Amino acid sequence: MRVYYDRDADVNLIKSKKVAVIGYGSQGHAHANNLRDSGVKDVVIGLRPGSGSAAKAEAAGFQVKSPAEAAAWADVVMVLTPDEGHAALYESELKGNLKQGATLAFAHGLSVHFNLVEPRADLDVFMVAPKGPGHLVRSEYVRGAGVPSLLAVHQDASGNCNDIGLSYACGLGAGRAGIIETTFREECETDLFGEQAVLCGGLSALILAGFETLVEAGYAPEMAYFECVHEVKLIVDLIYEGGLAAMRYSVSNTAEYGDYSRGPRVIDAATKQRMREILDEIQQGKFAREWVLENAAGQSSFKTMRRRAAQHQLEEVGTRLRGMMPWIGENALVDKSKN
Repeated sequence: MRVYYDRDADVNLIKSKKVAVIGYGSQGHAHANNLRDSGVKDVVIGLRPGSGSAAKAEAAGFQVKSPAEAAAWADVVMVLTPDEGHAALYESELKGNLKQGATLAFAHGLSVHFNLVEPRADLDVFMVAPKGPGHLVRSEYVRGAGVPSLLAVHQDASGNCNDIGLSYACGLGAGRAGIIETTFREECETDLFGEQAVLCGGLSALILAGFETLVEAGYAPEMAYFECVHEVKLIVDLIYEGGLAAMRYSVSNTAEYGDYSRGPRVIDAATKQRMREILDEIQQGKFAREWVLENAAGQSSFKTMRRRAAQHQLEEVGTRLRGMMPWIGENALVDKSKN
């Protein structure tokens, strides 16, 4: 595995380009602001007419164009809109407007790897995927650091795509931390698996099951929330800092023994087999096809699941308890008024 740093890149490559950032959400605002602060003079934001993000982008000093106008203007077009809209966006706004020999870029490999987007043959196509939310990409850059990022090349029409992608990543600040070489396939499949089996799906299901088990056994919902939700941050922070070993070093002997002796009873061989099944669905494109169909149907099932999750007792209890801890809001990563 190759890792690049600022010293390995020519940051002047991206400084000489006109860059269009399509989308101004979590990642979009970070990419645009970091690139500008790195000396990329020509950065515009591509947004659909009437987008609620336009005012935020303009307040930050960016010119806003439609995606089609931005694509026709730019040398490098970075797509930072939700995956489910990439196919329609490319076909209707980008494909016919991108300059001959331009560069098309993404921060996630799903739409290209699963052929939802099939880039024109004359285009360079790369991916720069920061391994953190846009809020962190921006805040780390501002303090003089960076977030490690992945770099992959899907199509090298110019023979210079890797160098352009590397320069772009350094413009985000990633070269301060490390830019890891990968492929669209590897990034996409591991990212989807991590989200579904561990980081979002697995962790959420584990938290909910623990909360419900305690409440159903007669314990106060507030106690269940503290033990199964609130203290997750402490454990994750320890793991983030030094891996499982640092977490186990820091907790009590009682907790460490419970980890070794009871954890494998919760996450057992049957769980791991289901994880393999989830990975197989990802690798075979089943999940991507399911997600495409879900969006074609107006996201009806998705919106129902979202609504039911928001109505769970855990959310009500959590909102009330977090109101007793003002320091959480003071240090919030997400500020919806800005990104």
